[in-house]
Amino acid sequence: MPYKDLHDFMRFLEKNNELKRINVSVDSNLEITEITDRVVKNGGPALLFEKVKGYGFPLLINLFGSEKRVTAAFEVKKLDDVAKRISEIIEPEIPVNFFEKIKSLSKLKKLSDYMPKIVKKGKCKEVIVDKPPLLDILPVLKTWPEDGGPFITLPLVFTKDPENGSVNAGMYRMQVYNDTSCGMHWHIHKDGARHFRKYKELGKKMPVSVVIGSDPSVIYSATAPLPPDIEEMVFAGFLRQDAVELVKSETNDIYIPANAEFVLEGYIDPSQDFRLEGPFGDHTGYYSLEDFYPVFHVTLITHKINAVYSATVVGRPPMEDCFIGKATERFFLPAVKKIFPEIIDINLPFEGIFHDLAFISIKKSYPGHAKKIMHGIWGLGLMMFTKIIIILDEDVNVQDKSEVIWRVCNNIDPKRDVTFVDGPIDVLEHASDIPNYGSKMGIDATKKWTSEGYKRRWPNDIIMSSDIKKLVDARWKEYGF
Repeated sequence: MPYKDLHDFMRFLEKNNELKRINVSVDSNLEITEITDRVVKNGGPALLFEKVKGYGFPLLINLFGSEKRVTAAFEVKKLDDVAKRISEIIEPEIPVNFFEKIKSLSKLKKLSDYMPKIVKKGKCKEVIVDKPPLLDILPVLKTWPEDGGPFITLPLVFTKDPENGSVNAGMYRMQVYNDTSCGMHWHIHKDGARHFRKYKELGKKMPVSVVIGSDPSVIYSATAPLPPDIEEMVFAGFLRQDAVELVKSETNDIYIPANAEFVLEGYIDPSQDFRLEGPFGDHTGYYSLEDFYPVFHVTLITHKINAVYSATVVGRPPMEDCFIGKATERFFLPAVKKIFPEIIDINLPFEGIFHDLAFISIKKSYPGHAKKIMHGIWGLGLMMFTKIIIILDEDVNVQDKSEVIWRVCNNIDPKRDVTFVDGPIDVLEHASDIPNYGSKMGIDATKKWTSEGYKRRWPNDIIMSSDIKKLVDARWKEYGF
């Protein structure tokens, strides 16, 4: 059975010793961050701060901060179990249309099993706050010393396309400026920003509803790299194997999860000047610099009677978002393999913060195959931001960083095997000379063939003969081990 809401998942975690309650008074200004950072980096549990200074709501953090909790969130033993479900519904002849196939009932028993259910009432509306102070009721964190202010760090931002009515739920940090306004930090490549540009062209205010806290599949879906033609709440229903219940917002026609803890309703006026947002201690481990972003005006807040405010802290990896990123890597590997069937496995290591580094093993079949995969990955949706791609042979375990480094150091001639290209890069990339555009590097760490111009004999790996291995296996206890 899927988790009914955030409280249901919290009860599961607490029952399994994966949630710790902290009942002493703590400060939302930096103190919670320092506590959380130490716990995350030591593989600790989710944390429920029951007494946040100056606020009446408890704060939940580190919800997804371990592989064990991420798998529990999706009710599987390992993340590849979800990937297998995804693989089974991908049509091989048109792999990029996976999500269109979901809509067209290609291999699902019933689309109605996963399409959201519209309900008239939701617990998210048990309390309605329609007069200031509004945002002052929330224990919003200031996470790092040089941050421009407090930031809402785990928001699900719901926006609606003014042309076709499709709804997007994205996760964009929000700096709290005052009691009724926030910065809306969506990158230019995101669907929320695309909707904003349409409202600006139409000269209309943009309605926005922001959810804070829901069941784990709903929260995760706002981070998933979905194409514009699939709505996140359909994908959330697929993940939880039960439709998400949606209820209409109070002040606009955007439907949001009925099990939400908090809902912030309001608008963005495209005719207004952008406001300076940041700096912000980001998942790169560096501060992302201040820049100008649209302003979200909050006009109403609704919440559950027993609402829990959920947040996350990003910074030098490993942090909670690393485990969310690992889920994305495993979930969407089947879709990538349908496009490039020669790919065996992919690892986006924590240190590469999702978009800086990718290890990819392939079944090499022809000269230049590694370079073909590099350029193909750079042309694949958000994978275009991958700064360094390392291609390895099929027998290399790309999940073993030590083995990858060993192979790279032994298999490459830098002048021959390193490729540079220019193109779009992630907004958070600070090393490039200009924002949003820079260079990327591909490394061919496969064994080289004579057909690729290699003029020597490639040496064999050192491998013990199988008969000796069996002999030692049989006598292992005899040796005294």
